[in-house]
Amino acid sequence: MVEKKENGLKIVSLGLQHVLAMYAGAILVPLLVGRALNLTTEQLAYLVAIDLLTCGIATLLQAWKNKYLGIGLPVVLGSSFVAVTPMISIGTNYGITAIYGAIIVTGILIVLLAPFFSKITKLFPPVVIGTVVTMIGLSLIPSGIKNMGGGATSEDFGSIENIILSFSVLLFILILNRFTKGILQSLSVLIGIIAGTLFAALAGKVNFTPVSEASWFHLPEFFYFGTPTFEIGPILTMLVVGVVIIIESTGVFFALSKITETPINEKDLARGYRAEGLAIALGGLFNAFPYNTFAQNVGLVQLSKVKTTNVVVAAGGILVFLGLIPKIAAFATIIPTPVLGGATVVMFGMVVASGIRMLSSVDFTSQANLLIIACSISIGLGATAVPDLFAQLPSGLRIIVSDGIISGSLAAIILNVLFNFKSSKKDTPVSTDSDVVIKA
Repeated sequence: MVEKKENGLKIVSLGLQHVLAMYAGAILVPLLVGRALNLTTEQLAYLVAIDLLTCGIATLLQAWKNKYLGIGLPVVLGSSFVAVTPMISIGTNYGITAIYGAIIVTGILIVLLAPFFSKITKLFPPVVIGTVVTMIGLSLIPSGIKNMGGGATSEDFGSIENIILSFSVLLFILILNRFTKGILQSLSVLIGIIAGTLFAALAGKVNFTPVSEASWFHLPEFFYFGTPTFEIGPILTMLVVGVVIIIESTGVFFALSKITETPINEKDLARGYRAEGLAIALGGLFNAFPYNTFAQNVGLVQLSKVKTTNVVVAAGGILVFLGLIPKIAAFATIIPTPVLGGATVVMFGMVVASGIRMLSSVDFTSQANLLIIACSISIGLGATAVPDLFAQLPSGLRIIVSDGIISGSLAAIILNVLFNFKSSKKDTPVSTDSDVVIKA
């Protein structure tokens, strides 16, 4: 009996470590989207809380391997960075309810099309996955830089105080990565955010009212922001987001398959995609986010040497618990924007670095691969820097191509089919991408 108790405590502690490793990323997405859409403090607290809860449910769905869904690998799911700029764009142009209509449709379609996606993994070789991940990071970096200045619409944008605060957080995170190891190094971003917020509080720049006013417990609500609306432009945009999420998750699945020495086949992939589609649909119903596998937790599985799903089940349970306590979520809403900026620049830069590492396995002697990378990144980065380029297009089409992540990802997929389709079998993620994702 004593041994079981100790094992149980160890599983819970390892699950908590997974939660801490992904916590910063999990709360950043609702904070970025919520602040960009000018949500109230109460709405922002709900968004963070429901995000944590749905992250937990999504993780449990993926760990619960059965006949219909679940990859059965130690996967942790979190809100996808891919969806940040598309959600902001949809919310700005169509309203917040259109975001969730698009997410619900996307989730349902992924569930239905999961067997099809499992048969076309050869369309997602390292040159596509690496380019897409690089494009995600490059497209998000401008929002991180704006936050370092205090937020693009803030009256004190670029003030000396904001610059000092944001760069202090950045420097502190870098120092932790340079001079610490193990858990401190893994949690450097989260520790940096906490330290920066405490420093700002001492300087009188943090308002704790939202924390004191938040309740200790609440239940999730369907359609918190209103009944979803269904617009063709936002739906098409979110469908592309869903495809990009599947591309990312494919690499993570194969990485974990290798780490855990658990072979996976098309049926396993279909169950994994189906679980992610259901998680995305739940995100729409609860007014949360699209969800995908978190690559940083893959490294934690490798580091801890614990390869069973018990640990991620514990992590999922912890996330659900945290999501039921608004007061904990309210702490995330008081993080000053410059602090958020200092942390996101690191995280988004690491996304770029991860994409470059993924591309390291690509054959750069191939002119086709060079063209795929060059054109995709140029199109994606160009759309991010100059969104007005597509201002004359119909609104439904404009919302798709004006987003750098979407346009760059579409370009990578289409160009790979054009140049590499005949030889893609030998460049499939089954044989190569697992090593790449582990390195990331």
